Amino acid sequence: MYWLFKTEPGDYSFSDLLREGQTVWSGVRNALARASLRKVEPGDEIFIYHTGKERAIVGVAQAVSTSYERDGDDTVVDIAARYALAKVVPLSDIKGNPQFAAWDLVRLPRLSVMQVSPDHWFSLHEMAREVDNV
Repeated sequence: MYWLFKTEPGDYSFSDLLREGQTVWSGVRNALARASLRKVEPGDEIFIYHTGKERAIVGVAQAVSTSYERDGDDTVVDIAARYALAKVVPLSDIKGNPQFAAWDLVRLPRLSVMQVSPDHWFSLHEMAREVDNV
């Protein structure tokens, strides 16, 4: 399966994940996001999305564990860095593409963990390869 995990880059960025190689993804509080996190399986691919001022998909990670409970009430999953995208994919570009109109990233902007359909996964990778004509 494919997923998107959001993070505030000032708290933990994709660069941090690349440097560390692997981390425990934690801090997911929203019930719907936690329900999604519980479905993550080893080998699942994950877009890492920076929130805040950046608001863009910046890289790809991979789940290396199933989800598990930590500290009583925290659902977590272990992830490893895979690669940075050649070009970040800004939320404005995603919102400007009608293909993504019904996707949770557009419809539920506060949701921090969400599934990505295979069609969206491959389309977003294509968007990350596009070169601006300047």
